[in-house]
Amino acid sequence: MVTKQDLLDCHKRITPFIHNTAVLTSRLIDKEVNAQVFFKCENFQRAGAYKIRGATNAILQLSEEQKKSGVVTHSSGNFAQALSLAAQSVGVTAHIVMPNTAPEVKKVGVREYGGKIYECEPTVEARQALADEIGLKTGATFVHPSNDTNVILGQGTAALELLEKQSDLDFIFCPVGGGGLIAGSALAAKYFGDNCCVYGAEPFEADDAYRSLQSGKIESNETTNTIADGLKTMLGDKNFPIIKELVSGIVRITEDEIIAAMRLVWERMKIIIEPSSAVTVAAVLKQSKEQPEVFQNKKIGIIISGGNVDLSNLPF
Repeated sequence: MVTKQDLLDCHKRITPFIHNTAVLTSRLIDKEVNAQVFFKCENFQRAGAYKIRGATNAILQLSEEQKKSGVVTHSSGNFAQALSLAAQSVGVTAHIVMPNTAPEVKKVGVREYGGKIYECEPTVEARQALADEIGLKTGATFVHPSNDTNVILGQGTAALELLEKQSDLDFIFCPVGGGGLIAGSALAAKYFGDNCCVYGAEPFEADDAYRSLQSGKIESNETTNTIADGLKTMLGDKNFPIIKELVSGIVRITEDEIIAAMRLVWERMKIIIEPSSAVTVAAVLKQSKEQPEVFQNKKIGIIISGGNVDLSNLPF
């Protein structure tokens, strides 16, 4: 288990390279859930998502020799952009493996940040195999998008900043894909919260984290047929032990609920969030209806994980 000081050191290390993003509120959503809701808006982050935090921390921890050979990762989009930008910021080459189904807007972002794209079939096995091949050819260091301690620490700094502004949160909700954000957020809540419970949110169509908590071991996705393209990946052996110990539960969401929550935030809060972020908003709305007594007059933090949306392919 990493320490409180590890998180503080990480935050200090990456601060020159990231934004301390805004925390917004909505009276309409507060009324809807009968609680105070605080949105940590990582859609305003560099590269449009929280992942620049972990990517930056991972790159800054490399040796000078490793930096010369570059880095390689696989990602459907947000970590691809984040690692490309983080690498560009310190003069490191970034090799990015992306599934051929990744949104075009995210591929454009990778190219703009100087990342070199290699496309593959949209399976975890294909992504890892191509990343391994590139690593062997180039000597690039592999940086996992979520199952890497330095990445987990970096992602946890979003919740750390949220708790610095709102130290009395009762709950923090995060989307769950590969598990890096929720593991880091759970560590932040443990060290900087005051009895703050962390919950995850994921689609029914990619509910491996929910089933993993039920079984006590890492489960694979039986389907990834979800609009939340950033949540199609699996948990890993570095983040799952943290999740198993510190996360209170996972709320599963339908595709219709994701779309409705995304539209609600766009219309009412006037900010752009992507489907993977809307999963978390949908989870809070759903729980407030199913168990209204749990949230009544409580303070809830929501990590809005990103805002990278293909405007030519909106779900509404």
